[in-house]
Amino acid sequence: MIDRLDASRRPMVDSFGRRISYVRLSVTDRCDLRCRYCMAERMTFMPRRDLLSYEEMLALAHVLIERGVRRIRLTGGEPLVRRDVMWLIDRLGARIGSGLDELTLTTNGTQLAHHARALFDAGVRRINVSLDSLDPERFAYITRRGDLGQVLGGIQTAAEAGLAIKINMMALAGVNEDEFDAMLAWCGTRGFDLTLIETMPLGEVEDHRPERYLALDTVLAHLQQGWTLTASMHRTSGPARYYDVGESGIRLGLITPMSHNFCAGCNRIRIAATGTVYGCLGHDQKVELRDILRDGGPVAVAAALDRLLGGKPERHQFDLSRPASTRHMSVTGG
Repeated sequence: MIDRLDASRRPMVDSFGRRISYVRLSVTDRCDLRCRYCMAERMTFMPRRDLLSYEEMLALAHVLIERGVRRIRLTGGEPLVRRDVMWLIDRLGARIGSGLDELTLTTNGTQLAHHARALFDAGVRRINVSLDSLDPERFAYITRRGDLGQVLGGIQTAAEAGLAIKINMMALAGVNEDEFDAMLAWCGTRGFDLTLIETMPLGEVEDHRPERYLALDTVLAHLQQGWTLTASMHRTSGPARYYDVGESGIRLGLITPMSHNFCAGCNRIRIAATGTVYGCLGHDQKVELRDILRDGGPVAVAAALDRLLGGKPERHQFDLSRPASTRHMSVTGG
């Protein structure tokens, strides 16, 4: 009989032999922007009492690290809008070099000016920043309320603090498809990698997603006319495939959930701020960990994770005409 403690330390492997080493942990479903492809204009957020406390998130992270998770990415909503979030980040950062290889963050950039130095001091070394336009009016349209100057100022502060920055840009037909060259040039002059992302049917939004969908093969073909793009061997824990940009030395990443399935090497699970853990965003397959964590502790959590991995799908099955019922979670990758 397998010792219960040993069971809580076994590597997490799904039924297709994929080892889970990367977790995207949402610390809040709230955000200070309302990006059209991501959120409804009038959102109903979860009651705060339904969210995991920071202490519970930390306890859950310890279980995951014991079971082989080496990279944790904090997401939202916007993670930096949750009050006292640095308490959690500081303590997760203390695990770097002690089971955890990397702690990263995906942010919309609005709060970076306040937190960049503290993030670096906590052990964060790279972040993803969502930025879909360099035009102030267009940025305000996409985000419904965003101030481009505030975000650019936050990005500059983060760079000065020593954080490596990757820009995530959602490719939106009829909205920002004329900006890809400009964004690639802008990133190149600053040493930021750029990842372009196809729109995905996650959450309920007012925009009609099929009208916004833009296959990145088309975008890549356009960019190759003006840029020297060479397929790169570079890989991260995320789903992007990369190209080296000869003119600037940065990398261009493409995340293509619709046109090119990237599930064969999936090494990740996603955990919502409520403690719901998803094996795949393209399915409703999930396990509710909050009460299990509170009532049963680490051993019970480990058993629940095994149940999740036993049913983790081989691949996602997105359909732009039918939004997945998964509650809002950050979808930007890397």
